[in-house]
Amino acid sequence: MIKFEDVGKKYPNGFEGLKHINLSIEQGEFVAIIGLSGAGKSTLIRTINRMHDVTSGTLNVDGVDVMSLSGKQLRKFRRNIGMIFQSFNLITRTTVIKNVLTAFVPDMPWFRSTFGIYTREEKMKALECLDKVGILDKAFVRADQLSGGQQQRVALARTLAQNPHIILADEPVAALDPVTAKQVMDDFKRINEDMKISVLINIHHVDLALKYATRVIGIREGEIVYDGPSSEVNGEILSLIYKGQVDSEGNVKEEAG
Repeated sequence: MIKFEDVGKKYPNGFEGLKHINLSIEQGEFVAIIGLSGAGKSTLIRTINRMHDVTSGTLNVDGVDVMSLSGKQLRKFRRNIGMIFQSFNLITRTTVIKNVLTAFVPDMPWFRSTFGIYTREEKMKALECLDKVGILDKAFVRADQLSGGQQQRVALARTLAQNPHIILADEPVAALDPVTAKQVMDDFKRINEDMKISVLINIHHVDLALKYATRVIGIREGEIVYDGPSSEVNGEILSLIYKGQVDSEGNVKEEAG
C-alpha cells in the first residue's frame, strides 16, 4: 500500500508542488493521474520513490516511512519500484538485451558490473521480460534501431527485470503516435492484471487515462480535486480538474504537457 498523510512539497523557491495530499493506493491498482501542466502530477509520483523529498506530512510505502530511508536502505527500497520516463532512458548504442540486463547491475558484485558479466539466469530473465512486452525478436538489435514504441517497451522490460511491486510512469506515451501509445498502454494494462503490479501513470491523454485506468486522480494546483473510478469521470469533473478548459463534449481543449 502507498499512503500519503497530509503530504506537502515546497520547493526552495517557495513554490508549493503538493498541498495537503491524503491518499491511499492498494496493491494491484491501475491509477492514472491527470491535470494541467504544472499541477503536480510528476511531483506526486516522484515522491513515492524519493526522487523528490516531501517537506511535510508522512508518506508510507508498504509500511515504510519513505523519508526515514537513506543510503543502502533507500537503494534497496527503490529496487521494488520501477520507473518509466517519457524519454526511455536507454543506452542507444548497445543491444536491447544489454539494456534490460542493466537492471541487475545494482545487485551485482563490482567486478561483474565493471566487466558486464551476467549469469545465465540473468540473461534468461532478461529474455523472459522482453517476451512479456512482445519484443523478444529484437533482443540482439541495437536500441537506436528501434521505433519509439519499441524503445519504451525495452524500458518496461528493464523495469520488469527488477521484479517491482510498483511501476511509476511519468508521461510514458507522450512522445508516441496514437496507435503506438495504445500498444504501450496495452502492455501496462496486461502487466497490471497478470502480475498484480501496482501501476501509477502520470498522463496527459485523458482518453487513454479513462480507457485503461480503473481509478483516476485529478490534480489542480498541487491539490487533489478528484479521486474515484474512471467510469464516473464526466465533463463537470474534467472542467474542475482542467480549470474549465473542456468543450461541450467533455474534451480537454488544452491538455497538460
